[in-house]
Amino acid sequence: ESQILPKRVAGYKPEYLDELCHTGEVMWARLSAHPSIDSASPPKRVRPTRLAPIAFFLRDDAEQLIVAGDGERAPLSEIARETLAAIERRGAPFFNDVVKETGRLPAEIEAALWELAAAGLVSADRFDALRALFDSKRRLGEKGRRQRPRSAGGRWTRLPVVTGEAHAVEAETAVRILLARWGVVFRDLVAREINLPPWRELLWALRRMEAQGEIRGGRFVSGYVGEQFALPEALDALRAVRRSGPSGEEVAVAPSDPLNLIGVILPGSRGEAAAAGRIRYVDGVPAELKPSDVRWLARAAL
Repeated sequence: ESQILPKRVAGYKPEYLDELCHTGEVMWARLSAHPSIDSASPPKRVRPTRLAPIAFFLRDDAEQLIVAGDGERAPLSEIARETLAAIERRGAPFFNDVVKETGRLPAEIEAALWELAAAGLVSADRFDALRALFDSKRRLGEKGRRQRPRSAGGRWTRLPVVTGEAHAVEAETAVRILLARWGVVFRDLVAREINLPPWRELLWALRRMEAQGEIRGGRFVSGYVGEQFALPEALDALRAVRRSGPSGEEVAVAPSDPLNLIGVILPGSRGEAAAAGRIRYVDGVPAELKPSDVRWLARAAL
């Protein structure tokens, strides 16, 4: 929220996100089940962490996107299981309702909700509910004049349990999301994505869209094998960039930003990129690349 949304929304305020969630237009949750859930290896307890992959998505797309884990098989703490059961019984309780229902201390319920959110089992109708769990002062119940109490985060709900297929995203839905995100889609770009159908299913959906005239097929990005597909407006943007030539424009992004493609389709290590704190692009090329990496990019761009 501090590094990605302000880069894309002018004058961003946390209240904007809370309002979208509260009106039901947007949801937040961990879309993929926690690795410890349904794992073949001995289960380990789900640990709440700030590195949990939380996503924002339109509520209308929730059924297509959520791959929620089974709370019965999740390696949760006893308090987390009690909290999850209380949420299921009450439907959509506030924080204080969960405290009363379980008879636990507020601090224990905070830790349990954080654990359940990290496991991909619960969400709330305001993103402020998750902020409150990250804020140490609010978790400890310290309130200043302008500090909202921890109970102000909204109602907590159980995410639906998805059974059957390992992913919940249909191929056509997935390719439309990818095209809207990247403009150009090819296999190497999405190789590290999770919750996607196999590439062969995505390829069939892309070919259907091409046959219907919605997208274009061709070779738009050099240096990669296989079929590529692009939105017409993305091709116009690529041609405009090629005509304009280098401008020296510099853009800095956080390692968690989707624009960090180091270790995906750009050379380099994602671990080293994350350690750097910020990734600087100059004319679309990471400024910290080694000379050999720059030569590789030059060959790929021919």
